[in-house]
Amino acid sequence: MRTLISLNNFLTKKMIMDKPYVVGIDVGGTNTVVGIVDKRGQILKGGSIKTAKHVNVEDYLDELTELINDLISETTTKDQIKGIGAGTPNGNYFTGSIEFAPNLPWKGVIPFAQMLEDRTGIPVALTNDANAAAIGEMTYGAARGMKDFIVITLGTGVGSGIVVNGQLVYGHDGFAGELGHVIMRRNNGRLCGCGRTGCLEAYASATGVARTAREYLEIRPDAKTLLRNIPVEDITSKDVAEAANAGDELAKEIFHYTGSMLGEAFADFVAFSSPEAIILFGGLSKAGDLIMDPIHESMERNLLPIFRNKVKLLFSELKESDAAVLGASALGWEVR
Repeated sequence: MRTLISLNNFLTKKMIMDKPYVVGIDVGGTNTVVGIVDKRGQILKGGSIKTAKHVNVEDYLDELTELINDLISETTTKDQIKGIGAGTPNGNYFTGSIEFAPNLPWKGVIPFAQMLEDRTGIPVALTNDANAAAIGEMTYGAARGMKDFIVITLGTGVGSGIVVNGQLVYGHDGFAGELGHVIMRRNNGRLCGCGRTGCLEAYASATGVARTAREYLEIRPDAKTLLRNIPVEDITSKDVAEAANAGDELAKEIFHYTGSMLGEAFADFVAFSSPEAIILFGGLSKAGDLIMDPIHESMERNLLPIFRNKVKLLFSELKESDAAVLGASALGWEVR
């Protein structure tokens, strides 16, 4: 009898280990991207839903579960899925909760992993979305072979994933690395979504760039710029980038201001972890040299002499959706 139980346990463990797929989920402030991922890191099937349209998290999870089930049925069967890994804003790896995320429509503490597991019947692990991007970059992208680096996500907000000696830094409570909320302007700083003022995110996110554009248009009423052709409340960072690429001087100045502030912040980040590289990821990084040149100049100017000309500034080598989904999916292999 004992031999039979042992054999059953062995077969059960082998079946779990042999499950060839996981689900990766990237929860963003605007969109949620989902992918079915195999052991080679290939995204076999993907889809997305709108995050921001759901004021109620229950409704959001119902639509997300429907998408997951559809993707699984188009690719494999549920018993072949090892687990689900999710990268979310303010995701706590230790508790599986989203806690007080300023850029999501649901406030407070959301037991996201448990709620999704209850709906899908598949075990769920969760981490910060920027941490997920860092895992993806380390495994498949610009950070391959690196043990010390920082990924900065420039999207609706500013996130960060910090890797030291090959390990993600979580801190004692799971929230280490909220670099988007270091205070850059302590006097008369902008109100941030977190409720404080002067945070880096309020200036250097995609929404921060749009805010800078609106401010510049107000305080410089005589400045000639392509941005005046757009209703002021509709201006996006993409509009600013397109104007800058067309030679618009005001738009270029907006990116110089944004990049300079990021460079100041990066110089401080380098001081505490001495990374080999800082990798830019997310929608705003698509601005290319418009954002990278002022970052590099400002960072080098503000670095301690011992760090100058040592830290590489790199763009992500992965498609925006792939990095976060692949990174999140890595958690799916670890669930129990």
